[in-house]
Amino acid sequence: MKSFAICTLTAVPVRRAATHRGEMCSQLLFGELVELLSVKNHRWVKIRSLDDHNIGWVPLLQLQPISEEELYRLQPQRALVLDLFHSMMGEHQAIPLTLGANLPGFDGMQLYLGQQRYTFSGQAVFPEDIRQPLPVVLRAARQLINVPFLWGGRTPLGLDSTGFVQLCCRVGGIFLPRTAEQQLMYGETIDFMQEAQEGDLAFFENAQGKIAHAGILLGEGEIIHVFDKVCVDWIDHFGIYNRRLRRYTHRLRLIKRLLPPADTK
Repeated sequence: MKSFAICTLTAVPVRRAATHRGEMCSQLLFGELVELLSVKNHRWVKIRSLDDHNIGWVPLLQLQPISEEELYRLQPQRALVLDLFHSMMGEHQAIPLTLGANLPGFDGMQLYLGQQRYTFSGQAVFPEDIRQPLPVVLRAARQLINVPFLWGGRTPLGLDSTGFVQLCCRVGGIFLPRTAEQQLMYGETIDFMQEAQEGDLAFFENAQGKIAHAGILLGEGEIIHVFDKVCVDWIDHFGIYNRRLRRYTHRLRLIKRLLPPADTK
């Protein structure tokens, strides 16, 4: 019988090994739902995210178990936080939330975790209400400029390149996997840089030919991506040219289109 849980903290590290010293490969954001796969030493649990199917280890006490009935109630009824930071207020405590966090069972003003009622007065959106995702995605991307690089990061306190792409698309109602190789499988392939549009996703290969980096095109030969921090650099058919270093830093492999152009009517 399957078991499930919900993340009820701001951001929980997901590690490759069942130890706090293990490499952080991702993070769970508040309100995200997971399947519990196995438990180790009564302290660590191996989880599979129900959003992006990423698998890793988290401390058991950093999750709140839920029934399968609760899962099916919460999963389709959620909103996404649009503020970089905004606290959700309970009767006796507040929970800081970050961009892209889930608000499961949110009715526009409040939600319940068990018997505890919380109110949220920040900006939030229901994914099914997003008619034009491109402006939402680009706004989120620009809001994150200067956020530092953090391997496995998915919050405005630290991001890696695919976490950045995933988070920006997420608030636009487009749910992508966690890694560049997985994200590359989505969308329509654009064969030439001259045909690329604002909002297209670009993927880059390392010296071994492995897809290892991603970013979002801004148009006019620019890309927003994570390289030490979220920044805007030049891009052409060769790859990303870093203005600070005055050299190419990433070799372009492929461009994909997931976001339709914004309707200007």
